[in-house]
Amino acid sequence: MTAAAEPATPTLVRRGDRGARAASSPTLRARYEASVAPTLAPVARQVARVLGVVTPLGWGVITVTLVATVAGATLGWWELTTLALCGAALLMVCAVFLVGRTQYDVALDLTRERVVVGERAVGNLTLGNPGTRPILPARVIMPVGHARPVFEVPRLAVGATHEDLFAIPTTRRAVLTVGPVSAVRGDPLGVFERTQAWSEPVELFVHPHTVGLGGMSAGFLRDLEGLPTRDLSPDDVSFHALREYAPGDDRRHVHWRSTARTGTLMVRQFEDTRRSHIVVTLSRNAAEYADPEEFELAVSAAGSIAIQAMRDDRQVSVLSQDLTLPTVTGRPLLDALSGIETAHAVPSTTELAARVKVEALQASIVVMLTGSRVSAPTLRAAATTLPGGARVLGVSCTLGAAAELRRLGDATVLTLGALSDLPVALRRVLS
Repeated sequence: MTAAAEPATPTLVRRGDRGARAASSPTLRARYEASVAPTLAPVARQVARVLGVVTPLGWGVITVTLVATVAGATLGWWELTTLALCGAALLMVCAVFLVGRTQYDVALDLTRERVVVGERAVGNLTLGNPGTRPILPARVIMPVGHARPVFEVPRLAVGATHEDLFAIPTTRRAVLTVGPVSAVRGDPLGVFERTQAWSEPVELFVHPHTVGLGGMSAGFLRDLEGLPTRDLSPDDVSFHALREYAPGDDRRHVHWRSTARTGTLMVRQFEDTRRSHIVVTLSRNAAEYADPEEFELAVSAAGSIAIQAMRDDRQVSVLSQDLTLPTVTGRPLLDALSGIETAHAVPSTTELAARVKVEALQASIVVMLTGSRVSAPTLRAAATTLPGGARVLGVSCTLGAAAELRRLGDATVLTLGALSDLPVALRRVLS
């Protein structure tokens, strides 16, 4: 006897299971990104490339042509229709000038890639025709920073070259991007314009002014063979005096001759020596400077002090609120100083001093460069934040002011009005 078939039990789907299934299935956005986006991306790039050749004048002509076409068809005015046909013909004729591709062999050579403010950067631009047909006259653009100078290139026969010498005036410290060299191809009316780039850009570093400071060793804490500090130490290399033995002293430092002569155990007392570590801080806080020229003076002073310390074989650190400048050699430091700028959203000099205490606890000399808007109490507060035992020199850059030295607690403050005053002022401070 056959058993009766059992009725099918309905499957219950809980609300959470539906959500899980929906979550496991690909979303509409994921499907779009997987299928449609890869197809549309190249099309969008081509459309952007085509629209990029239209100049503002060209957009005006296109707008007038479209408006005249719609208005002429709607209102039945033959005058507007004629204007639309003329605009379309003009666009077609101007587009013909974009056909073809100009190719040059380009050589961009800067005599020096690093100059000082005020010097001219001289360069040479050479263009050759590597093709099998002559190249018609063209305009070549070589951007320099935000400027876009244009060079007129004559007709070049096959294998011919054209050379242009140029000079870049430098009036301010900066890092300028020279290039890429490109040609402008377009119609005489300026409706369409296409740019072709042929060379890689080159960086031109405009270094700040610096001055030589002579030997800064007098007044700097030297290394093991250098000047000792006034802090006494039970164990160092700079002998200071003899004293009676105290419990805990190292018996290796017992002076046996004096012990035999006096009958009392005598030990050597030493003066503590430190490795010379010079920290130069340059504030980037724009609110601390009365004008941009004060910051330029601070940058030049920072570069002068750090470069001279490197020449004296000292360990140097150059810090800003959010930057640590390279100090391996002078060139990377000056390159970094070429591009440093003020900012409003950076901490104050006092917070910069707190950074020195964290990152340069063994600093022997700290030179703090600020602007004229930093008050004396602020400098005093910043000096107390610095590592203990370090000599502190605050440099208040006040353009045009007479050089002046004053004491603020344990710190010495120099009012610097011109870069030329720095060598004499430092000799007075560090002597």
